[in-house]
Amino acid sequence: MGRGMKTLILIRHAKSSWDDPTLPDRSRPLATRGERDVATMGKRLSRRHVRPDVIVSSPAVRALVTAEAIAKALHYKPRDIVVEDRLYAATVESLIAVIEALDSTWECAMLVGHNPELSELVAHFSGEITGMPTCAAAEFEFKAKSWKGIGRTRPVNSCFDSPRSGST
Repeated sequence: MGRGMKTLILIRHAKSSWDDPTLPDRSRPLATRGERDVATMGKRLSRRHVRPDVIVSSPAVRALVTAEAIAKALHYKPRDIVVEDRLYAATVESLIAVIEALDSTWECAMLVGHNPELSELVAHFSGEITGMPTCAAAEFEFKAKSWKGIGRTRPVNSCFDSPRSGST
């Protein structure tokens, strides 16, 4: 990837546990299936040599644990994950605002968040990707020198992967 390209990777958190109905939504941990799926997706992203300059995560436990597991698989220091409150209970507009505020020197950014907003953002960028199951990754490459204005830009390439589908 040369200069003038930005890569955005959107990841929906892995499957969360509903075992304890007394937990607040932000505190729900990953389910056993979620732990398996995030390990699978971390390995796949690593095999593709994904190297984000920044990982931004929702503060919800299930999202942050997903981000940390993927960070470790990609040799990204989990302590460097940026926790962003605007990724929890977000809107497409607030997600785009987070993306457009990213440092323009970063070529690859990964956001870890929730549905339905991630599915809506994916649909905003691509009519080809129809949803974001748990632990799915949607990757978009933009011909751009800055993140500013990305929300009004169409990607030049996209790909999708999920634990159940394999890489496409």
